[in-house]
Amino acid sequence: MDANLLPYIIVALAGVVVYSGVVTVRQGFNYTIERFGKYTRTLAPGFHFVIPFIDKIGKRINMMEQVLDIPSQEVISADNAMVRIDALCFFMPVNAAKASYEVNDLEHALRQLTMTNIRTVLGSMELDRMLSERDEINSRLLNVVDAAAAPWGLKVNRIEIKDINPPQDLVEAMANQMKAEREKRANILEAEGFRQAAILKAEGEKQSQILEAEGRREAAFRDAEAREREAQAEAKATKDVSEAIAAGDKNALNYFVAQSYVGAIEKLASADNQKVLILPTETTGMLGALDGIKELLGSTKGG
Repeated sequence: MDANLLPYIIVALAGVVVYSGVVTVRQGFNYTIERFGKYTRTLAPGFHFVIPFIDKIGKRINMMEQVLDIPSQEVISADNAMVRIDALCFFMPVNAAKASYEVNDLEHALRQLTMTNIRTVLGSMELDRMLSERDEINSRLLNVVDAAAAPWGLKVNRIEIKDINPPQDLVEAMANQMKAEREKRANILEAEGFRQAAILKAEGEKQSQILEAEGRREAAFRDAEAREREAQAEAKATKDVSEAIAAGDKNALNYFVAQSYVGAIEKLASADNQKVLILPTETTGMLGALDGIKELLGSTKGG
């Protein structure tokens, strides 16, 4: 070997040694370092230097949130209904060392853990609750699975039930039940509408009768008032005429005679079987007394 090449070889070997000790960790990842097969430390994202040929990278752990698809599986509910369920699990490693060395095949272990707890949680519920309380199911699964996965250095953020599929015969029965329930509500609403209409109609008739009765009462009151005033007027007229007669006024006497005569003729004329009315010859003379009555009334008003 040419002695002149030795320095270059040494420099090249030194470069290789230095380069083999440089480790660059990408953002979102953590690397574990093992020395002679034993875990020593965890490298965060950035530039690092390790002892060449002694330290080596153990596991490259993705620290970002990841989605784990939970395969579809059949579950028997508390009321013995067979349903098929699938779900999603959202998780992220929070401790790279535990995620690397506390469990073998991390995703497989988490998937099996989630499937087991789905059967446990949903198997304790009836079918109606499975279909109507999905948020509660997700919450219970999250609490159980997150606690169980914590020793593995994992944080389970969410578990979402994607589908709950009952057997086809149950689906048809549920559809028929929903249809019957909707028809029942429609019939109730229709009956309630008829009831309200009947009530409103009765209320309207009641108000109409009340208003009609009030109208008759008001009319009767006004008729009575009119008759009272007429009687008062008649009494005053009689008093005035009586005073006139007492004073020797012959027109007052004629007034009473003419008034009685006119009343008798009115009764004859208003009789139902009256066809012909024959007046005596003295009628014209008696009617002439009306002039005297007129004069008497005039004097009464004037007095």
